[in-house]
Amino acid sequence: MTKLLNAIVAALALLPALALAEEFPPAEPLFAATLSDVADKPVAMSIYKGKPLIVNFWARWCPPCREEIPDLSKARAKYKASGLEVIGIAIEDNAEPVREFAKAYEIDYPVVLAKSKGIGLMQALGNSRAGLPFTVAIDRQGRMVAQKLGRMKRADIEAAAIAALK
Repeated sequence: MTKLLNAIVAALALLPALALAEEFPPAEPLFAATLSDVADKPVAMSIYKGKPLIVNFWARWCPPCREEIPDLSKARAKYKASGLEVIGIAIEDNAEPVREFAKAYEIDYPVVLAKSKGIGLMQALGNSRAGLPFTVAIDRQGRMVAQKLGRMKRADIEAAAIAALK
């Protein structure tokens, strides 16, 4: 039993944690980007500058990405009155399947498609592996204050929201 517990603890230690209060790359590449909404219309991400944000990069085919959606929606509902916005950036090319997915999963926060810009944008924001899901929190001053590669648990999302709102 002890060996099993030690193995579990060792495995958990390998999981990436939510990084807070570290030296992060600038968030400016996000605000400089123009992505597409689920109606395939351009969205200048600069409209979100000055707002506390949780930005979640995801894809329909990614199981951990799908698992995060309800908790991201709950965080948005909890902190919306404080100004927090959650944005989903789909690493996808076609709007129609993303639109259908967002409806089926009851995503109630803005979703945009990165199309060909997704990998480069994630890398510019500190995700050198270009893995999914990838989430960053940005404060009102436009500074990245948290990031995580991998599935965000409810506590991670809560910590990211609080960091963005400070």
